Amino acid sequence: QSDEVLTVIKAKAQWPAWQPLNVRAAPSAEFSVDRHRHLMSFLTMLGPSPDWNVGLSAEDLCTKDCGWVQKVVQDLIPWDAGTDSGVTYESPNKPTVPQEKIRPLTSLDHPQSPFYDPEGGSIKLVARVVIERIARKGEQCNIVPDNIDDIVADLAPEEKEEDDTPETCIYSNWSPWSACSSSTCEKGKRMRQRMLKAQLDLSVPCPDTQDFQPCMGPGCSDEDGSTCMMSDWITWSPCSVSCGMGTRSRERYVKQFPEDGSMCKVPTEETEKCIVNEECSPSSCLVTEWGEWDECSASCGTGMKRRHRMIKMTPADGSMCKAETTEAEKCMMPECHTIPCLLSPWSEWSDCSVTCGKGMRTRQRMLKSAAELGDCNEELEQAEKCMLPECPIDCELTEWSQWSECNTSCGKGHMIRTRMIKVEPQFGGTACPETVQRTKCRVRKCLRGPGMEKRRWKEAREKRRSEQAKKNLESEQYPVCRLKPWTAWTECSTLCGGGIQERYMMVKKRSKSTQFTSCKDKKELRACNVHPC
Repeated sequence: QSDEVLTVIKAKAQWPAWQPLNVRAAPSAEFSVDRHRHLMSFLTMLGPSPDWNVGLSAEDLCTKDCGWVQKVVQDLIPWDAGTDSGVTYESPNKPTVPQEKIRPLTSLDHPQSPFYDPEGGSIKLVARVVIERIARKGEQCNIVPDNIDDIVADLAPEEKEEDDTPETCIYSNWSPWSACSSSTCEKGKRMRQRMLKAQLDLSVPCPDTQDFQPCMGPGCSDEDGSTCMMSDWITWSPCSVSCGMGTRSRERYVKQFPEDGSMCKVPTEETEKCIVNEECSPSSCLVTEWGEWDECSASCGTGMKRRHRMIKMTPADGSMCKAETTEAEKCMMPECHTIPCLLSPWSEWSDCSVTCGKGMRTRQRMLKSAAELGDCNEELEQAEKCMLPECPIDCELTEWSQWSECNTSCGKGHMIRTRMIKVEPQFGGTACPETVQRTKCRVRKCLRGPGMEKRRWKEAREKRRSEQAKKNLESEQYPVCRLKPWTAWTECSTLCGGGIQERYMMVKKRSKSTQFTSCKDKKELRACNVHPC
């Protein structure tokens, strides 16, 4: 279908799926649309999973009045591709034959599904996609520009025609614009400042004392006929190795070729070395790649910026992980001018509020300027999520069942008892001990020899007479205590691995005498399905 497609969207995978945005930014990609091809579709799988995915189908980026949408935000639910019949993230492969149509998952698909809700509520949202216009060619969907030179990048907002500063706020004049933070043709920003001299009405807030404007390095303006307009760099690829030194790369593409017809000589791909785990031994731990740098801690002058990474796996030998998870370096912002709101740099992040799993951490900064210079509305404390390795979950078992009957009617045999697993061990928790125990048992000696059958018959007859005589005696002693026959054995409690069956003998008629205590219901147990699972 290549003739029908304007741009094939490619983006990096997000792994692990849950990460704070200051550790790794969400995956992104840039694409183009025109008046003939303005529907956007994408699909991304969830892994591991049977065949679950999220995406959009034929999202129209053209508005009803033939303009281009500025921003689309969609929360996404999981869909089933119809090729695998698994019901959990880690279900074994089970192809669906014949294949079914793609469909959205629901909260009532299967009791073992991670999205199951017995009340049939809305299914959980698992992802969010943001589509934002960053450049345009032509103002409307039904207008085609004369040539590629008409492409205009949305680098700067429109200048305000009127100054909306309240009359009750008295400022100094704006300082000159600082130098652009970018020395290349990538997008940067420049800043100017002014001082709040007086606030005549405290009930009317005064606007910011800083103003930022997008910019590019020298020789990169739209007027330069030999300039290539380039996209932003796409996020770095994962490191080529999981331990030691490797390489990673990132790409960008040409958004506008030079007006003078010359070729673009700006590189569209760059590669650099990366070290994921410096040591590759049982005592080393696996960590993620470094995330993007945080914003500079200072809005002007010298500050600090940090970046973070996470521990993916602790050392195999059980030792502590010595790898650093935070890195800091100095950063330079435009020269500071005197402003009322002076703040100290952010403190170090506090320790995570938990020792394992998900928690929170905080950092603070102090107000350094004098209170009489004016109110400061900047936040003084920040909080963010943090995640440590998952907490270990130990195995949990039920109590032992009663011993079963001996598995032979004469001679040596064995009895068993069982217990069930209530909670499986996870994340390095204590493993499950044995769930089946056996012990020896011995009944009367087995008869052997040529007259064995005759002796067995005689012995059985004597046993029946003895039991009948015992019943007659009990009937004479307790004429009001009668028992019903044994019930049938119940179904085995498990299909394999050792289970229990029960049967009961209930009292048919009970004595009213308070001294009569031996007339009670009876219960017997025996083992069943003792073969391994």
